[in-house]
Amino acid sequence: MLNMQTKLEQREKEGKIIRTGIVGAGQMGRGMITQMVLMKGITPAIVSDIKVENAVNAFKYAGVTDEEIVVAKTLEEANAAMKEGKYVACADADFISHADLVECAIDATGVPDVGAKVATDALNNKKHVVMLNVETDVVIGPYLKKLAEENGVIYTGSAGDEPGAVMELYCFATAMGLKVEVMGKGKNNKIDYDCNPDTVLEEATRRKMSPKMLCAFKDGTKTMVEMTAMCNYTGLVPDVIGGHGPKTSPGTEGIKELNEVFKLKKDGGIFDKHGVVEYVDGVAPGVFVTVSTDNEEIAYQLAYHSMGPGPLWTLYRPYHLCNLETPLTVAKAVIDGEVTCVAKDGLVAECITRAKIDLKAGQTIDGIGGFTTHGSICTAAEANEKGYVPYGLITNKAVMKKDVKKGTLITYDMVELDKSTLIYKLRKEQDAMYGRHVL
Repeated sequence: MLNMQTKLEQREKEGKIIRTGIVGAGQMGRGMITQMVLMKGITPAIVSDIKVENAVNAFKYAGVTDEEIVVAKTLEEANAAMKEGKYVACADADFISHADLVECAIDATGVPDVGAKVATDALNNKKHVVMLNVETDVVIGPYLKKLAEENGVIYTGSAGDEPGAVMELYCFATAMGLKVEVMGKGKNNKIDYDCNPDTVLEEATRRKMSPKMLCAFKDGTKTMVEMTAMCNYTGLVPDVIGGHGPKTSPGTEGIKELNEVFKLKKDGGIFDKHGVVEYVDGVAPGVFVTVSTDNEEIAYQLAYHSMGPGPLWTLYRPYHLCNLETPLTVAKAVIDGEVTCVAKDGLVAECITRAKIDLKAGQTIDGIGGFTTHGSICTAAEANEKGYVPYGLITNKAVMKKDVKKGTLITYDMVELDKSTLIYKLRKEQDAMYGRHVL
């Protein structure tokens, strides 16, 4: 993002303010909206939330006055208010993709099917899309990328979210000619596969979070989703289903330990192969890439620069500001015409579905951050071969066909999916596109 502040300042001077439309004013959306109001050259022109008061309050966190906010009930009202320079709050997410002045739509809901609709509507209306909803991206990212290309606009993941943050390190390392052997993130919350929205309610309330969101962090689903995105952006793969999740010391000491832990098994490490993604319990928050080189001079130089003796060296970014960095991805798309991170053609990995509890035939199950299932990761090839169900297709209308034990990886023959959802239909199109398992 070098020199982006200069580019945004110039847009401000020229009156070419980038107007964004944001769907979702929960914790992620709220922080992003507040941050964007305070920036130059960009503005959250219109915000949608099913609870319109959430959108209004998001503006107020940034000091926007009541007089500057218009609650629009029709698209015509929204367009008129935006032309007057007002901040628009609404309950109808469709306004975002149809508003005249919006250049870029952002989905911050975390709901896979909502993300699918927001993205497709916006792209078909020639608007750039920044997807903060990684849960959607790991299911239909390649489809959305192609749709964007067909419409002459950009579809991209977000800076700040861990997949976007670690892509900065990946691009930095590979541009210098280093080989990325491991790419990943620190685990911010201790793994608790058994947690559910009820067990985390007290902590979620204290931290001003949605219980479902916190549950998705704690049961590992978010980590699996994020590592799946890393694979799809780079071509790296998980070493084993679910990853190893090694423990290290916190901070700098933990980074030094990774250089040893991340060796191959034959050399005393944990991996069967390199070219993988992984998460770590200890080095958190933050993201990392562990690199190697075949050149003796470069190895000497890395050691000289206090990176360690090799043969592995870890580059570490000790923070990711998630939603607060999202506006920079918008700017990069609109001003430079570039993506921050986007899936390759076809999926490399899948976030698949694992039973959180014993499930019974006829039982209705739920998805992300719920009571009955959580996510894991495996290669797309293995998921296709064994028929593992992409986690983003599990909704609260999915019904079990068979009894399965806790810990079982759910396959298509075990569950009746809700085939009426948009994301199901788009995934079916994407599968056909790439000759994979057709739903």
